[in-house]
Amino acid sequence: MAVNINVYTESTPNPATMKFLVNKLLLNGSVDYPTKESAETSPFAKELYKFNFVNGVFFASNFVTVTKTEDADWADIEPILKEFVKGATEAELRVKDVVTDENTAFEGTETEIKIQQILHDYVRPAVEQDGGAISYRSFENGIVTVELRGSCSGCPSSTYTLKAGIESLLKRMVPEVTEVVSEAL
Repeated sequence: MAVNINVYTESTPNPATMKFLVNKLLLNGSVDYPTKESAETSPFAKELYKFNFVNGVFFASNFVTVTKTEDADWADIEPILKEFVKGATEAELRVKDVVTDENTAFEGTETEIKIQQILHDYVRPAVEQDGGAISYRSFENGIVTVELRGSCSGCPSSTYTLKAGIESLLKRMVPEVTEVVSEAL
């Protein structure tokens, strides 16, 4: 029996992005297609990039975050994108040609594993709530490097989130951490 797909939108802290949520799991994990060229392996993202006002596409669990071009107005394009996401989800357009689950097995030293666990358990859900994703990259000399994707990439408030939120949490829970920085894409 076919499931009736519902799509609703949420604004994100980044005014250039909008989160389109569906009542169906799109994929396990997350995947970012920041450019039209990067979307070649995603039938869903490739179709979204056919709209001339789409400037970025990010998928996680049950949502797609779309970044618009500067000249586009959400009031004009939101209904168009909402209808497209509904149709693409109903047609079961794939997010990725090859589906592989994100590896949640943490690796590294005891401190690195603790950092990854905190990012996964505490930070990831909050970042996903805002239409983005965070990935652990490295821990060296007290500095944790992370990658922010989706609506978090280029968001005006992401620096504040990084320093006041993530950095203070990690410093409190892992005394070896002195700073958190974001790796530029």
